[in-house]
Amino acid sequence: MKTGAGSTRARLRIAVLGATGMVGSRVIKEAGARGHQVLALSRKPAGEHPNVTPVAVDARDAHAVRDALSAPDGGAADAVVLTVRSMPVDQEFLVAVTRTVLDVSARLGVRILVVGGAGALRSPDAQDLLVADDPAYVPADVRAVAAAGVAQLRTCRTHAGGDWVYLSPPALLEPGERTGRYRRGTDTLLADADGRSWISAEDLAVAVVDELETPGPDHHITVAHQGR
Repeated sequence: MKTGAGSTRARLRIAVLGATGMVGSRVIKEAGARGHQVLALSRKPAGEHPNVTPVAVDARDAHAVRDALSAPDGGAADAVVLTVRSMPVDQEFLVAVTRTVLDVSARLGVRILVVGGAGALRSPDAQDLLVADDPAYVPADVRAVAAAGVAQLRTCRTHAGGDWVYLSPPALLEPGERTGRYRRGTDTLLADADGRSWISAEDLAVAVVDELETPGPDHHITVAHQGR
């Protein structure tokens, strides 16, 4: 179990790509509330939280991403969080953006945390089966979304020289309550005794900032709801 209860660690400069999405918006709120300096990067930037600076960036533009992460007026970013998604799912776009951010981050020496998909995890019912291929967790109508997450993780694994971690959410990720508590795992889907695998976007954001403040040794991690 992990508990995100705020931080007394050094203040970080954190860039969040996809800052207006469900996960990104909560990451910038969580990081800003802990006193970190946050760059909220998106095509249509917005930021109403303390310590948050909105920046207009197209994640597909390597030069724009590099400039945003190495802005001389505010200093280079210490870490970047990639939370970009596309609806409907576009695997080619997701892989290209991930590769771009990996390339830029590696050149700048910036750690990258990719918020990916649950499909890239191993099924808790069969360790040789990915969640993306397990109909118990991924019905046919969302298989393309799960497959895109697998391709995204593969892109990270084949990237040389980068300092990255891929965070897979559980099977269900939705807006909800911030409890500050969660279970942490590695490459296998976490589920409770009733077989439910879920977390609120708020608690996922807690896990993201915790990982940035105290990096673990694993390249692929997952989290899930922890009861009180």
